[in-house]
Amino acid sequence: MLSSIRPPAVAGLFYPADPITLSTELTSYMDQAVQAQHLQVSNKAPKAIIVPHAGYIYSGLVAAYGFFHIQRYKHKIKRVVLLGPAHTVYLQGCALPESSHFCTPLGDLPIDRAGAAKLAADDAVTISNIPHKEEHSLEVELPFLQHCLDEFELLPILVGEIAPEPMASLLNLVWGGDETLIVISSDLSHFHPYDEAKRLDQDTCQKILANNSDISSEQACGCRSLNALSLQLIRHNLDITQLSYRNSGDCAASYGADKKRVVGYASFTVS
Repeated sequence: MLSSIRPPAVAGLFYPADPITLSTELTSYMDQAVQAQHLQVSNKAPKAIIVPHAGYIYSGLVAAYGFFHIQRYKHKIKRVVLLGPAHTVYLQGCALPESSHFCTPLGDLPIDRAGAAKLAADDAVTISNIPHKEEHSLEVELPFLQHCLDEFELLPILVGEIAPEPMASLLNLVWGGDETLIVISSDLSHFHPYDEAKRLDQDTCQKILANNSDISSEQACGCRSLNALSLQLIRHNLDITQLSYRNSGDCAASYGADKKRVVGYASFTVS
């Protein structure tokens, strides 16, 4: 197979394009997460985390709360299965890239071809670079992963229209053991007034914590991945804990965010 690299699409937009600036910003977010006194690290390695995918100035700190929990296990994690919603194209089922590597300002990440081959045998899975070309929901998680882990392979899965059960079955094919981390990329509600968003997102977070598999796209843009994960948590008898919540309105003072139309962000860990 010829080597092909998927270049970053949103470096300089959602996060810094300069590697030194990016590393400094990531360190700052992680330091803030570490300093949060209520963050307690489980004695069990996290099997999955749920993190948001907006611009770092809005959701970077919330994401850091999730990535904080994987740092101490960086020597064990050798593969990351990353799922996020397709924003730029309409997608039935899931899409894996043809590319052999994904690139960020921090370097290249090799694609897990063995895992991709397992999924590619399913009719619900498409192999195409087109859905991945401009997509941000997976890309914004990559610098955090590179910052927190040692060398690992990446299995990037864009998720479109698919029911919870078949998506959970696909996820189970690449579930793996302690060497595999599942990362679900999802924001919460979009473009509601600040107080209404907090109320709606609180309800959605409770559904996530209760392992409900009927979360809608109005509640979370990564709902199909979240619903599949909930079935997996029941199947594997795992526990989920919420780590953080805020919305874009919380950045209003620093970045001029509009509190009349906010986007919600939360992070969770599963072990």
